Amino acid sequence: MSTPPRQKRFTPADISALKGIRPIVSLTAYTTPVARILDRHCDLLLVGDSLGMVLYGMDTTVGVSMDMMIAHGQATMRGASRACVIVDLPFGSYQESKEQAFRNSVRLMKETGCDGVKLEGGEEMAETVAFLVSRGVPVFGHIGLMPQQVNTSGGYRSKGHSEAEQDKIRRDARAIDEAGAFAMVIEGTVEPLAREITANVAAATIGIGASPACDGQVLVSDDMLGLFNEFKPRFVKHFSALANVIDKAVADYAEEVKARSFPGPEHTFQIRTKK
Repeated sequence: MSTPPRQKRFTPADISALKGIRPIVSLTAYTTPVARILDRHCDLLLVGDSLGMVLYGMDTTVGVSMDMMIAHGQATMRGASRACVIVDLPFGSYQESKEQAFRNSVRLMKETGCDGVKLEGGEEMAETVAFLVSRGVPVFGHIGLMPQQVNTSGGYRSKGHSEAEQDKIRRDARAIDEAGAFAMVIEGTVEPLAREITANVAAATIGIGASPACDGQVLVSDDMLGLFNEFKPRFVKHFSALANVIDKAVADYAEEVKARSFPGPEHTFQIRTKK
């Protein structure tokens, strides 16, 4: 019996081509087993620097390192055979110069095998985006609320409530689009503005706290799965309540260990008798 051919992986060009065809499905992934599950359902998996907060308990994404992104990029690539995999450039790895951004983008792509990189920023990063794209690095942009700039932007608040903010986000979107980004995240931006930008850029727009009119949507997987009960941002929907499921499973385990009912005979190894 012949082995079925391996399914082709989505490329950045494939993601871009979905604009206007159907919504793009995207989630974050940081580990091999989770990537294997998500890969069956997602067009794009984002190894986001959100892992600093989700996996490492950091207050912001600022402390995430290149080594962390590479390790989790490699883990995600081991579990993904279908989805396009994009890895975030962490804070401080690309802002200094376009040459620095190129060196670190190449390192990310070579060491993980990912399909492209994501960076935050608008007008100020357009030259860098064009530099990367012209040298063979697919770039996924990120405008609106930018977590890496939380220390200078006044915290995690939605954007686009004033005319000045709206004009800035429009300029950012146009600059990143014209620089050649294949897609861009629009995060935490008022709905009418995200809808307008989607209609006026060539790049695919991926919304998170933006608009259902965006070309696709992304959420942090751990948020979507309900692994955190303490805080739920307005734009998050819990499609499951795994925190409660895990809590009950651990409680049952602890009770059986204390009662010595686990492990039972079926979970232990006995001496084999010789025949």
